[in-house]
Amino acid sequence: MASLATPVRHETPLSAGVLFVHSCPRVLVPHVEWALAREIGSVVKLDWTPQPLIPSMMRTTAEWRGPIGTAAEVASSLFGWQQLRFEITEDPAAGSDGGRWMHTPTLGIFHLHTDVVGNVVLNEEAVRRIVATSAGDARKMAQMLGQALGEQWDEELDPFRSAEEGDATIFELPQRFVG
Repeated sequence: MASLATPVRHETPLSAGVLFVHSCPRVLVPHVEWALAREIGSVVKLDWTPQPLIPSMMRTTAEWRGPIGTAAEVASSLFGWQQLRFEITEDPAAGSDGGRWMHTPTLGIFHLHTDVVGNVVLNEEAVRRIVATSAGDARKMAQMLGQALGEQWDEELDPFRSAEEGDATIFELPQRFVG
């Protein structure tokens, strides 16, 4: 696994996380590395491997360390390439929540707040809004909670996550992802 480190001053609060590029067209590989280099301020060379679910695509994983907010900056830089499927996490740090950003070509980008062990955190206002809007309809409440938790993104990214773990043969990629 590659590692990204941002040159920073010691007084800058730091965080860390992981970048998963689940699928990237081969021609975009250098552009992704350039975008990362721009965000972290140093040259980036990642270890890319073919994506078994879509052989014309590449994938990579990299741990990163840098100033709080780095994950949001990287996500903003990468979501402009609609062909990418990626996730980036940022661990909670002093005075800062953790987060996870997910992107797919069909759904776009989605952000979640996370706790110290990576669980998704819904704030009180979001929960109150879901309870009030669902008006006691359990099916509607479940649907709204699924939306708030990024369920659609998880469903689309799960086959790619499993391929990262070497289980690509378990999943058959839906035809809508191949095109």
